[in-house]
Amino acid sequence: MLNINDSSSALPSALDDKTPAAATPADPRYAAKATEAAVKFEAFFISHMLRQMRSGTREMAGEDSVFKDPINSDMLEMADNLVADKMAGQRAFGIADAILRQLLPAASAPVSANSTVKTDNIAAPLNKSA
Repeated sequence: MLNINDSSSALPSALDDKTPAAATPADPRYAAKATEAAVKFEAFFISHMLRQMRSGTREMAGEDSVFKDPINSDMLEMADNLVADKMAGQRAFGIADAILRQLLPAASAPVSANSTVKTDNIAAPLNKSA
């Protein structure tokens, strides 16, 4: 019989430092898996946001509107998923970066002051100080 108060459990804990399966934030495999999961979550978030925006547009559209017709909804959903994957891969919303700052605190400085950042696709600030 298994005693639940027994400290030597039959199942190893993922957070136990003594088990070989315990991952540390310094482990490159852990960092790669965490990055992949964070980007996939950002893609899921963007995809869900696009789905909700399309649903709202469909609800607000008039009876004879092009947006009311559900005939191409499956293709539009697939296109939304592709757009979401592309935007998440570019880290457009920064959700993956925020997750990675929490999961990988030791490597929380992805952009240093000395590194160059491409500013071709970055919009100019709206509130310029005079």
